[in-house]
Amino acid sequence: MPFHDRENRRYLTFDIFEGLPHAVFTRRGGVSPQPWASLNVGGGIGDEPERVRQNRYLSFETLGRARDSIYDVWQVHSAEVVIAERARDPETAYRQADAILTDNPSVTLFMRFADCTPILLHDPVRKVVGLVHAGWQGTVKGTLKAAIEAMIGHYGTNPADLLAAIGPSIGPDHYEIGPDVIARVHEAFGQDAPGLLSQNGNGSAHFDLWAANRLWLEAAGVRHIETSNLCTACHLDDWFSHRAEHGRTGRFGALIAL
Repeated sequence: MPFHDRENRRYLTFDIFEGLPHAVFTRRGGVSPQPWASLNVGGGIGDEPERVRQNRYLSFETLGRARDSIYDVWQVHSAEVVIAERARDPETAYRQADAILTDNPSVTLFMRFADCTPILLHDPVRKVVGLVHAGWQGTVKGTLKAAIEAMIGHYGTNPADLLAAIGPSIGPDHYEIGPDVIARVHEAFGQDAPGLLSQNGNGSAHFDLWAANRLWLEAAGVRHIETSNLCTACHLDDWFSHRAEHGRTGRFGALIAL
């Protein structure tokens, strides 16, 4: 799971995807000022749209992907999955979803994060890739489960062939949740829920997004899993963190393609 530095842009790749175009970009090497410094790819959070666009272009150029190969969505903490048969037409409205799949090598899947978990998927047999956005809502709703089921149903993926990587997100040491979310975790994970929660004794708990999404993968039959175990709130020099920076921050990008 090495870091790379190219033209002042620092990004992470996964050993499990050797030779596959993919990256989880840090916040370094962009054009945005504070509080979005500097490779912010998130719109609608106060940064100038032109800077956001330039940061996205820089990300794509770093990996040698064409700007117009992008397929991205309006992320809404849902369990909706989109099949991207071609790049997104910039003149059309964004689809609302939190998982994207494609088998088209001309398409680059792209999402934005700031504490929620990026999950990258690759079926090397059916030649399909996927990208999933899972915060606590997406995790308890089973967004990752829905993505795998869509890969099976649409492309004929065998989960035993699937390679998965769980990227940087807020770690259990920083992710305190209240009673409402605790209840949702118990509803989603049943007898496994206590192992995902560390109780504080004050009615709150800490939630392990990495372990929860690994459970979804394992329950689906996925056995080849790499986890970064990098907490966004612990490493603000590399990652944007909505919680640690009190909502005044940017979004880092993740992309994957065939």
